[in-house]
Amino acid sequence: MYVLNQSDTLLLMAAALFFFGMCALAMGLFVLVTRTHSKDVKKLSANAAQLVQKGIAEDVAQLVSGATALLDGVQQLVKTATGVGIFLTSLGLALMAGGFWVVLQVNWA
Repeated sequence: MYVLNQSDTLLLMAAALFFFGMCALAMGLFVLVTRTHSKDVKKLSANAAQLVQKGIAEDVAQLVSGATALLDGVQQLVKTATGVGIFLTSLGLALMAGGFWVVLQVNWA
C-alpha cells in the first residue's frame, strides 16, 4: 500500500485545483462566446426594434411599451450571461493560480 506524505498530498491538491481551474476557465469562455453572441438574441433584438418602429409609425402605445420591455429583457439577458462568463473565467484563473502557488509551497528536498 502506498502512503501519501505531505509533499504528495500538496501535489495532489495542486493538481486538483489546477484541473478545476481549467474546467471553470473553459466553461467561462464557452459562456462568453456562445451565450452573448447568440443568433437568437440578435434576431429577437432586430424583431423587437422593428416592432417599436411599427408601433411608433402607427401610434400604438401598448405595442411600443411591450417591445421596449422585450428589448430591456434581452439586454438584461445578455448582461447576465456576460457576468456569468466573466465570473467563471475569473474563478478559473484564480484556481489555476492557487494550484501553482501550492506547487511552490512543496519542499522538494
